[in-house]
Amino acid sequence: MTDPDFELLDISLYTEEPDRRVVSLRAGDAPETPEIPEGAVLSVGLTFRLGREIEGVAFEDSRVREGTVLATVRTVLGGFRTGGPYEVRLPQERLPVGRAHRGVYELTGRFTAGDGRELAVVHRRIRVVCQPAAHKRWAGTTMAPGPGQPLSGTPGETLTS
Repeated sequence: MTDPDFELLDISLYTEEPDRRVVSLRAGDAPETPEIPEGAVLSVGLTFRLGREIEGVAFEDSRVREGTVLATVRTVLGGFRTGGPYEVRLPQERLPVGRAHRGVYELTGRFTAGDGRELAVVHRRIRVVCQPAAHKRWAGTTMAPGPGQPLSGTPGETLTS
């Protein structure tokens, strides 16, 4: 059940890397399952309007993959007066890279008031897909030595101070 005094106008994913784009997650605008490349830097943008003043508005983001809850993050947005529209951009994050992280994710966004009342709930899906450039970025990185290898120098070389 949603609160009649809370109107969600837009919820979108903003990607910064590897390219800039906006993926709308509104029911009428979004494709069934938008594709986001692995390793992308993204943030969630929220736009809403209020019919009355609401204190302690929070947004809770839950991510589920193959029936397992991977993360739930609660962000307190603050108190808002009657009116709007209010636009809030959540902190950026980088999606993980690798075959194990690709696939379909179920996203649930839940807005609550400071007194615990549920204001609105949004359910969407995204698909994290392969991005070959993400793997090339890490390919040239020098790996740390293994437990049986010296920290520097050539094998068998004695280090002096």
